Amino acid sequence: MSKLNIISSGLPSHPSEITKEFNAESFKGLNIAFINMPLRESAAPNVPPEGPGILSSICRMYGASPSILDLNAYRIKDNSALHIPNGRYLTLTEAEDLIVRHFNMVGTPDVVAFSGIITTLKWQEDLATIVKRHLPDCFLVSGNGLATEIKKGLFHWIPELDAVARSEGDDVILAVLNDAQQIKEHGIEKAYKIGKLSPYYIGAYAGRPRFQYEGDRPKDLDSLPYAAVDLLESDPDGYNVLNQYINIPVWGTAANNSSATPFTMERSLTTVSSRGCPYACAFCYRGAQGERNYGMRSSEHIAKQVRGYVDDYNLDFIGFPDDNFAVDKRRIKRMIPVFKEYGLDKVRWGTHTRMDEADARLADMAESGCVYIGFGAESASEHTLTLMKKGGHILRNGLEATKVNGTTYQFPKTMMNGIKNCHDTGIHPNCTWIMGYPGETLEDLKISVAFILWQQEFWSSFYPAGSPEHANALEAVNRKMFTATAYPGTEMWKVVRADLKKHFNITFDADGEPVCDENFHQYVLELDDATKVLTSLTGTDVNYGAMPIDIFLSTREHIDNNQIEKILEM
Repeated sequence: MSKLNIISSGLPSHPSEITKEFNAESFKGLNIAFINMPLRESAAPNVPPEGPGILSSICRMYGASPSILDLNAYRIKDNSALHIPNGRYLTLTEAEDLIVRHFNMVGTPDVVAFSGIITTLKWQEDLATIVKRHLPDCFLVSGNGLATEIKKGLFHWIPELDAVARSEGDDVILAVLNDAQQIKEHGIEKAYKIGKLSPYYIGAYAGRPRFQYEGDRPKDLDSLPYAAVDLLESDPDGYNVLNQYINIPVWGTAANNSSATPFTMERSLTTVSSRGCPYACAFCYRGAQGERNYGMRSSEHIAKQVRGYVDDYNLDFIGFPDDNFAVDKRRIKRMIPVFKEYGLDKVRWGTHTRMDEADARLADMAESGCVYIGFGAESASEHTLTLMKKGGHILRNGLEATKVNGTTYQFPKTMMNGIKNCHDTGIHPNCTWIMGYPGETLEDLKISVAFILWQQEFWSSFYPAGSPEHANALEAVNRKMFTATAYPGTEMWKVVRADLKKHFNITFDADGEPVCDENFHQYVLELDDATKVLTSLTGTDVNYGAMPIDIFLSTREHIDNNQIEKILEM
């Protein structure tokens, strides 16, 4: 096939404009397999892949036959794997075996779609080779976080890809199906010549035809179908993957995901009730993915889905792992009558939101069933919060002198009030933390550690010392911390450019984008676990913070050994 020129015509303002003519018969007979990549291996897999689930439901609406192979369900390799059927560290050989047997079970896919965040690069590289070896003619596309954050180099790193799909894919998945169908029916050259391909066709790259899709959020999230979780009910061995997710708590120590709760969840599922976040924390990858715009589903849309989940799967808990659930007070207020109307006022639920939003709206959230909120506190230090660009909201109420273990610390009043407000409304708060942020000193880190210990003092003070309730209150405060990691496109990424050059020899083009050479490739491969200390090209440990490297490593060791009190003695 001759090399085609890069197509430079302008794309439509929204992908739905080129898909509006499709109907329920448009893709009948087309088979698409979604493969969800494994995440970090330390935490128990407890959140089913809602993205592939929603896309599968959309595919069904237009006649296609979707399936989901959720490799993430098999990823763990800690002691908890002993208690989870089929839950163990997944080797590449095991993954290939599952892929082949999945394809045999569902029929030969015309489209294979990878889903995974930036930490899954190595998996996608390896699995792309495997998929193309078994299905050389399939239309292979990578979407989600990895495809969005790596703007220019993914075809170079994963040459087996036919396409990448950047940003949100709810509408663009139909363009993917259309192009795959046209290529299957006409061949790439004829489909191009007769104008059957979507505007996302970019021509030849490295000698092969390629597509680069640019997704966008649907204007109305209520228009989207619910995730096709039924596709997780049986894997090639007849194993019920969905039931595994239901039986692993969304949050709590059993999940091993930097969360803690004083209560248990027997049967739980999750669904995202909103997308994006209107704020601009410097370390957050959402900005890099173009997801600062905030969109949310209505209370009615949520309630109908939750009612179905509770009825179908006998759940006692629903998790909404949103980036920021409580942005709109009106929706929270509306949930009270709507959840009562659907008989959900006794169903417990939890979510994530900002600590400055832990105000009067907590009472409304509690009345509609909320018993858990995860707060991205990240730090209790005024200095570090300012560096993270979280200070404008968290610090607006000033600081409060508080004594912990005989030493006085200055804590943000907003954070302390958020914890106390949660207590008053019967909601358990869980704070997550980041250490080693650029500019963070040992004294900054000590303030965060002290705030954790203050939380333990606060919650345990309501129970007699030595009682089971007292011990439970202590255990229900998260003491883990992530290591600050620079993700491409974030504000933190820009701050540490000199460090990226020094430790990883990363260079940047005229647009300020990293050159996708082997050095940048190795850096991205290092981003496989947000809890670990990165290793430079020369094999040395990397510290972005202001602490000397030996001090930094000592604090990291104390955190990993659950001995954070020792940091206060340093």
